[in-house]
Amino acid sequence: MELVNTAKELGKNLEESVEHGIEVAKDAFANVASHLPFANLAKKGNDGFNIEIDLPGVKKEDIELQVEDNILTIKAVRKMKNEVKKEDYYLCESNFGMISRSFVLPEGIDTSKVDAKYEDGRLYVTLEKEESRKAKSISVK
Repeated sequence: MELVNTAKELGKNLEESVEHGIEVAKDAFANVASHLPFANLAKKGNDGFNIEIDLPGVKKEDIELQVEDNILTIKAVRKMKNEVKKEDYYLCESNFGMISRSFVLPEGIDTSKVDAKYEDGRLYVTLEKEESRKAKSISVK
């Protein structure tokens, strides 16, 4: 009888451990997702693509773009401090951390013509196709 109770306890402990592990994993994925900036991707006619990335609270000088092996990586450091000083209380909330997002570039993108502009908390990235891959109009004679 004692062996049966031990097996039941072992099964219950194992089940609780698995459930706890799932909760920890959910929290970890939620934390990772909260550090990924939102991005909009759009095709720009037949000649390229536009990417818009939300980076509120990031300074322009804290943004880095890099293209390597046909992967565009955007990294930024957010350093926000919200400080409120009142007569009867003091509040200081800080938000610091590295933000990173990578995109696999379509074939034929001219990596020497990647353009980036930062305005009002949003990064605008323009990607152009190589000249030889751009659509060409042909007139009928």
